[in-house]
Amino acid sequence: QVQLVESGGGLVQAGGSLRLSCAASGSTFSINAMGWYRQALGKQRELVATITTTGRTNYADSVKGRFTISGDNAKNIVYLQMNSLKPEDTAVYYCSAGTYYWPTDNVRVDYWGQGTQVTVSS
Repeated sequence: QVQLVESGGGLVQAGGSLRLSCAASGSTFSINAMGWYRQALGKQRELVATITTTGRTNYADSVKGRFTISGDNAKNIVYLQMNSLKPEDTAVYYCSAGTYYWPTDNVRVDYWGQGTQVTVSS
């Protein structure tokens, strides 16, 4: 089992920045990818960004150029730097951990964090 603990959410004005952190513990040898998903009120959960232990990243089109995902493999921590935030970025952000598959270039999520609220005011 892998446990994920998120931090860094909050309230920010449009155009501002936030950084989310997610620390993984437990059987971290079983995962090779971590990432972030978000779920806005009344909407389905959607991918924000993922990163593999080799540094391969993937972003949703809606956040490209504004968000940056990074990771510290030694500490099993993944970060999401969010800049130029928009009201439509308001959502609960969930940390994820799982397995990256090559060559299908897909990530299977095996574990979820409890979520952290990000609210962007206009």
